[in-house]
Amino acid sequence: MIACLGRFVPENDVESRAENDDVSTICKSLGLKGSIDFGVGATNGSADKDFGGMYSYKPLAVIRPSGADDVAVVIKAAHLQSNLTVAARGNGHSINGQAMADRGLVIDMGSTGDSHFEIVKVKGSTYLDVSGGALWEDVLKRCVEDFGLAPRSWTDYLRLTVGGTLSNAGVSGQAFRYGPQISNVAQLDVVTGNGDMVTCSESRQPELFFNVLGGLGQFGIITRARVLLQSAPDKVRWIRLVYAEFDEFTRDAELLVSLKEERESFDYVEGFVFVNSDDTVNGWPSVPLDPAQVFDPAHLPQTAGSVLYCLEVALHYNNSDPRSAVDAVVDRLLERLGFVSKLNFPVDVSYVDFLLRVKLVEEHARANGMWDSPHPWLNMFVSKSNLAEFNRAVFNEILKDGINGPMLVYPLLRSK
Repeated sequence: MIACLGRFVPENDVESRAENDDVSTICKSLGLKGSIDFGVGATNGSADKDFGGMYSYKPLAVIRPSGADDVAVVIKAAHLQSNLTVAARGNGHSINGQAMADRGLVIDMGSTGDSHFEIVKVKGSTYLDVSGGALWEDVLKRCVEDFGLAPRSWTDYLRLTVGGTLSNAGVSGQAFRYGPQISNVAQLDVVTGNGDMVTCSESRQPELFFNVLGGLGQFGIITRARVLLQSAPDKVRWIRLVYAEFDEFTRDAELLVSLKEERESFDYVEGFVFVNSDDTVNGWPSVPLDPAQVFDPAHLPQTAGSVLYCLEVALHYNNSDPRSAVDAVVDRLLERLGFVSKLNFPVDVSYVDFLLRVKLVEEHARANGMWDSPHPWLNMFVSKSNLAEFNRAVFNEILKDGINGPMLVYPLLRSK
């Protein structure tokens, strides 16, 4: 989330010191309930870095607001200046420096994470009013543990803020059914570039509402969101299925996301591309879900190429459901699919552990130092008519040796 309010680069140290003094004076006069860090204190955290790791910009100050009022005061003050840039930072998971402000102000939205958390009922539906600075991981745990509820649509990685993902899209394996996270929001509190605090929805200031959702922070900073909830299941049957042929992989993915009724399909459908080798990061070992499972390449057909495909699916169920009933649903769905026989990797995990599955990857990456490496990242939509050519030119030529990272494939319906 970033609100750009102009940029001024000092030409020399004298100008730079004068600028620092000006910003310091402005910030100290704001009367915030939260805190402000200047100079070294502003970069002792990570406000001069982001997850992408390709850019570093030092702010003049980091604002840690106590709530939306502080955010509005800061934006209003910046709006009155001709040379001050402000960036709202969630958990710093931007790729190209969007969460930073070069010689400007960074608003650390994480300090507002607990300012809203309330279950509300509106016209028969249940929602959560939650701060834009709250982490989705915390939302998940509190909703499930305290209320037995959960949002319908997620991202793969949950140590991201509510306002951050809603300023982008929020896509994971549930999006084929419920749409991305931005399709599951009923109302927002937003601080605009003028510093105005506005409540908006589909029927109340809809232009602002729809511009802010997925608007990359260019239309306002989200301080509260009303997110649609549903009953949270207890468990998940999580399965990875291997394909040697791209057309079979995409055909099955399309079939699963096109089935209309919930129990006609899985509750989560995603996939990835991996290398047909024993490479521990890019190849066969990256597929099994349990240490006891082994990927035996002898089961692959002789026609298998340099890359393979994995369809990842999950079925929700409750502790009260008989295992035989869960097995029957899974078997009925799997028998319609054309994955490679015997390259089928299932596990049963709790619903919370399934949604926090990437956290294990993060912990491993932090332990070996990879988490702090640069993370260039590209998301794109590819239409059905271009899939075969994209597979040939990109997966099987440009990326045939892997990228030392994930190549994720999300089957989505345009109507969602």
